Amino acid sequence: MSIEAGSKLKGKVSGITNFGAFVDLPDGKTGLVHISEVADRYVKDIHDVLAVGDEVTVKVLQVAPDGKIGLSIRKAVDKPKVASSSSRGGSQRHGGGKRFTSRAPSFEDKISQYLKDSEDRLSTIKRQTESKRGGRGARRG
Repeated sequence: MSIEAGSKLKGKVSGITNFGAFVDLPDGKTGLVHISEVADRYVKDIHDVLAVGDEVTVKVLQVAPDGKIGLSIRKAVDKPKVASSSSRGGSQRHGGGKRFTSRAPSFEDKISQYLKDSEDRLSTIKRQTESKRGGRGARRG
């Protein structure tokens, strides 16, 4: 079995570092799962998620010419598809006779929400620090 980008394989965690985990693959090859590819959530300490000897399913992200194999555990997991309102039968109607459709927020939506939240937090911090210093132009004694 040749190891190609896009294929899913079973492997065993053979080593853990602060930046990822090494996984032994079929054919005696070893690949690296970077810490950012271990789970769909932020992982501060990889030991909270993986241990040496764990059996894992990985997706091959890339096979470099020098033989290094990049792997992902989070991309190997098949995510369940969310059924749309039309596939559930019936037409769910909400106010104004418009069909209700829920959609996942786009990247742009997420970024704009992040920027708004960030600006709100910064203005709150600025207000709090200014009130502690006595407002603008206050001198320290």
